[in-house]
Amino acid sequence: MLEYRPDHPSSVRVSVLGSEYQHIPVLLNEVLEFLCPVSSGVYVDATLGEGGHAEGILRLGIPNGRLIGLDRDAEVLAVARQRLAAFGARVHLVHEHAMALRKVLESLQLALVDGILLDLGVSSYQLKYAERGFSFAHEGPLDMRMDRARGQTAATLVNTLDESELVALIQRYGEERWARRIARAIVRARRHSPLRTTRDLAAVVTQVIPPAARPRRIHPATRTFQALRIAVNQELATLEPTLRSAMACLGEGGRLCVIAYHSLEDRIVKRTFQAAEQAQVEATSAVRVLTRKPITASAAERQANPRARSAKLRVLERVCHKSRQPSRGTA
Repeated sequence: MLEYRPDHPSSVRVSVLGSEYQHIPVLLNEVLEFLCPVSSGVYVDATLGEGGHAEGILRLGIPNGRLIGLDRDAEVLAVARQRLAAFGARVHLVHEHAMALRKVLESLQLALVDGILLDLGVSSYQLKYAERGFSFAHEGPLDMRMDRARGQTAATLVNTLDESELVALIQRYGEERWARRIARAIVRARRHSPLRTTRDLAAVVTQVIPPAARPRRIHPATRTFQALRIAVNQELATLEPTLRSAMACLGEGGRLCVIAYHSLEDRIVKRTFQAAEQAQVEATSAVRVLTRKPITASAAERQANPRARSAKLRVLERVCHKSRQPSRGTA
């Protein structure tokens, strides 16, 4: 259930009191303030997840504001479909990667939209269920695929990459100082038996990190699990193309909101936004960055929702030349 004040877009405040799926969207108030949903608008949540942000957009865009939702995870898309069912024809959901946004819009005969959200990283739903293999907190298979119909699993990488490849992966995507020691331990352990479960891998990692060097606020295996998840889902490799595709789909005054959860993602978002702003070759395709510094969660939100602690929101706006007015299609 959402509470909101529809008095003026700039003063909108939305807070999640509870939901059937126990999902609390991160930086919801801030996203809605930047997107400013209106009844005549068309908005995209390209990483739909459980639909918390989408629900806020739809509620503030009454009675006719529309939302197109994409997610590469068919299971979490089904959860969002149930959550958003009450909005009827105002919602169109697609099982697709965010990078395919332009193709999806073309299929709906839409040229441009009024706002786009990318909430990067793993979803609460994926972390919750042990069989997805994302969390060391639950015993489950080492899967980690956001789309379970395609791609290699984390178990495949852990049990087939050679030691140098594992070191490079854990260092690059996990920024783990103990990468060499962890990779060596993985190779040694799999000689006796393949690492098949989340607990198998977490135990190997924990054993080789000296107790005095273990981080206080996170599990010792956190960075290794992050690295494998990023590699399995090619999250960083697809991020810049996804951002550029999203920017190309914005109409005049349209805004792109991106929430990142670790420095590797945020660095790519920052640099891509800056490069787009500086490359003003054509006045008709100009953009401007609205957040010189990323927006972070308040102390109250960080306390209520641990996932918000590392979240950083950056926003870009499309600024079109007066001589060229973008024309939106109709679905």
